[in-house]
Amino acid sequence: MSIPFIDLKSQYSRIDSRVKEGLDRVLAHGAYVMGPEIAELEKELAAFCGAQHALACSSGTDALLLALMAKNTGPGDAVLTTPFTFCATAEVIALLGATPVFVDIDPETFNIDPDSLKLAIQALRSADPDVYPLPSQAKAAGEPGKGPHAPSSMPHAHLIPKGLISVDLFGLPCDYEAINPILEEEGLWLLVDAAQSFGSSYKDVSPCTLGDTACTSFFPAKPLGCYGDGGMCFTNDTSLHQVLESLRVHGQGKNRYDNVRLGLNARMDTMQAAVLLAKMSIFPEEIELRNIVARTYNDFLQEAQDITVPSFFPDRQSAWAQYSVLARDQEHRQTVFDSLKENNVPWSVYYPLPLHLQDVFSYLGYSSGDFPVSEEMSKRIFSLPMHPYLKQSDQEKVARAVVEGSRR
Repeated sequence: MSIPFIDLKSQYSRIDSRVKEGLDRVLAHGAYVMGPEIAELEKELAAFCGAQHALACSSGTDALLLALMAKNTGPGDAVLTTPFTFCATAEVIALLGATPVFVDIDPETFNIDPDSLKLAIQALRSADPDVYPLPSQAKAAGEPGKGPHAPSSMPHAHLIPKGLISVDLFGLPCDYEAINPILEEEGLWLLVDAAQSFGSSYKDVSPCTLGDTACTSFFPAKPLGCYGDGGMCFTNDTSLHQVLESLRVHGQGKNRYDNVRLGLNARMDTMQAAVLLAKMSIFPEEIELRNIVARTYNDFLQEAQDITVPSFFPDRQSAWAQYSVLARDQEHRQTVFDSLKENNVPWSVYYPLPLHLQDVFSYLGYSSGDFPVSEEMSKRIFSLPMHPYLKQSDQEKVARAVVEGSRR
């Protein structure tokens, strides 16, 4: 495609000397695992977010897994989350033997709907799926396509709600002013999945400070990405941070041969930390540029027929990991796709099938129609090229193709 969906080459041209200098330092000192750049990155990103502690790790998925392990999440626990997200969010819940309980989304933000969250918690407390859809009796574990730790029997009467994994989809923070009081009243913890929202803000603070823990991803396509895999956990709880430090290195205690709990090998490579330190020098500017690109798209797409553009909110700033719009319906979306293809413009769909309808989670017993907003969004949504270096002329080309397709 003539227009890159994400343009890492243009970014690299701005920081190539910083990246090379950072990698050369790592090659010179030879501390490829847990080298000094790891602690430097943790300190810089904690300060950037306003969090007391940050813990670098091997991926965004491992960050979520570590955070759940630090909360002793396991069989019998219900962890609420959205079905309209990447598999990793719910996958880590199931891997620990806990049960994902899905909550539908708000159609304007694509994030968890607070009213639906209230109903889902009420349904769990009363073990009443008539109040809100709940996982049904589970199928036998070990079936093809099922998680290895899927429980063999799971009446919802035995599920105990423990917490929520919120997801700041496409970079926009959830409505935490509405969500947090619900969780506080119910005594539930909050894990913020900020894989797409690092660099965003909610009422002038980072969402990475709004939960018991928060996790982000440094996959190359993220707003702040490394040149491989990487992730980070944030918390203001010193005791929790100490547990995370232990879990990151095989449940380490006083030394590497003193193991006090089951853990992971979830360390970030020092070279990835060096790359991220170089990128942080331009990251705040890139967030501003992403917001300019998004506003320009909204202006250019005003003439598109039956295309709903994303909203801007006065109380929060998105990191714009993706720029996603809605077509009228699935057929309308396909006509736009045809036009984009004819004009050599890339696009993507996040996400074509909600998690409750995917094979891996079929053991939960959810059905089509349980989460109607998520299901409708999956048929209408698509994302356009988005990055800080997107030229206005390229945006005009993208918009023309969308407008043309929307009118067919």
